[in-house]
Amino acid sequence: MNSAVASVREVRSRLLLAQEIALIDVRDEDAFARGHPLFAAQIPVDRIAAEAPWRLPRRDVPVVVYDAGEGLALRAAEILADLGFTEVAVLDGGLQVWRDAGLELFEDVNSYAKAFGELVEHRRHTPSLPAEEVQALIRQKADIEILDARRFDEYQVMTIPTSTSVPGAELVLKARAVAPNPDTTIIVNCAGRTRSIIGAQSLINAGLPNQVHALRNGTIGWTLAGQALERGQQRKPPPVEPAVQDAARQEARAVAYRAGVKRIGQAELDALLRDAARTVYRFDVRQPDEFVVGHLPGFRSAPGGQLVQEADHFAPVRGARIVLWDPVGPRADMTASWLAQMGWQVFVLDEGASAAVETGPDGAPPPRGPEGRYRRPYEGTDHQQTAMQAYLDWEYGLVAQLERDGTHGFFVI
Repeated sequence: MNSAVASVREVRSRLLLAQEIALIDVRDEDAFARGHPLFAAQIPVDRIAAEAPWRLPRRDVPVVVYDAGEGLALRAAEILADLGFTEVAVLDGGLQVWRDAGLELFEDVNSYAKAFGELVEHRRHTPSLPAEEVQALIRQKADIEILDARRFDEYQVMTIPTSTSVPGAELVLKARAVAPNPDTTIIVNCAGRTRSIIGAQSLINAGLPNQVHALRNGTIGWTLAGQALERGQQRKPPPVEPAVQDAARQEARAVAYRAGVKRIGQAELDALLRDAARTVYRFDVRQPDEFVVGHLPGFRSAPGGQLVQEADHFAPVRGARIVLWDPVGPRADMTASWLAQMGWQVFVLDEGASAAVETGPDGAPPPRGPEGRYRRPYEGTDHQQTAMQAYLDWEYGLVAQLERDGTHGFFVI
């Protein structure tokens, strides 16, 4: 197969003009994490057949694949063509040409979400507390509530003592159920920095009356301070009262409005789907257990906090449209507010949409194996503390990298 080629200049131009493009790194995750363009998404060549139809819903979307000279890109282009993708090109010269052009390469995974989180803290000065100070507050039995903004399975592996699991998009909806007293200080944590920052700033943006802080550097910072984590915890928020739910709905909608999010009904969604020249992602941003019980046809499960954190995984087509749904409202509105600030054209489908409901999982491809996977710095290495500190140092440098790169289009309300 003689594949078409795309130049670095052409790829960068599409990113700057917000035109649709899927820039796909076809190496394994570990190699990808060592350096890639900001908006690249990663699909290893041996997973393309399973993942591409799921992650690239429009077969004539412009796709550019690349490697670092391993010879994987041509094979990937052939597989995509066999799957029916008609606008596939190989990046001319691969990753080395991107580097030779003096363009930025970003390390780690979910890099642009992490860079965006750092920009939010830089612009909004999101308040944070160091691990040692939070530990002292716990010992003093101070009036605090620690909310863990990660997935529940991550929370169960290890978490801050006394914390409650409240995944990111649930925070505005459920924080008052955990901390009904406005005098209670709320501290939001994750494993590192991004979800702590975005979670804390979500509550601040929504106007919660409590003092709100991020836990500086999350469980990584906690470990580096020599403090013990809890394991196997099950703490979840109590049920949300109707009045609290109504307040959260109004607050979240106001935040989405400030971010320029548009609300649509079924007729407008149908019109978006009829536009064959544009990619539309439809996501149900509730927790997976709620999704399985009942969801709208065509919507895929993407819990809001993880959608913001892993946008490159859920929506590899940069420049696509995104439609979110949550029958209660706040989770979709808060998620949409962040995606809009990350440069996405995002819509919220009105909660009242009542099309036929489907049940069961969304049929996503099975998880990838242990092989070729990037080991996160909090997962344990021979030099764990050194790796953790290096990871934090990398995150602190992301704002400067964004400025040098110049393609992001982010804004912060």
